[in-house]
Amino acid sequence: MTLVCAWAAEPVNINTASAEEIAESLKGVGLNKAEAIVNYRNENGSFKHVDELVNVKGIGIRTVDINRDYILLNDSELAASK
Repeated sequence: MTLVCAWAAEPVNINTASAEEIAESLKGVGLNKAEAIVNYRNENGSFKHVDELVNVKGIGIRTVDINRDYILLNDSELAASK
């Protein structure tokens, strides 16, 4: 028997979303990591590029790459195009 896991996330704006919204939308990012993203954003200002997420403790480039197509830096533009 094969178990198939469907994961269909909606893009999320990492500069405005709550920790809960980030955790729900990004694969491999639980509530603790999502809270770290929000805390980093609050202390350092808005993310200018998706790769800045690696500056957040617990977020590596692999997590960023997996989620690149779901990360927004503003409400209309996917970060992958940056």
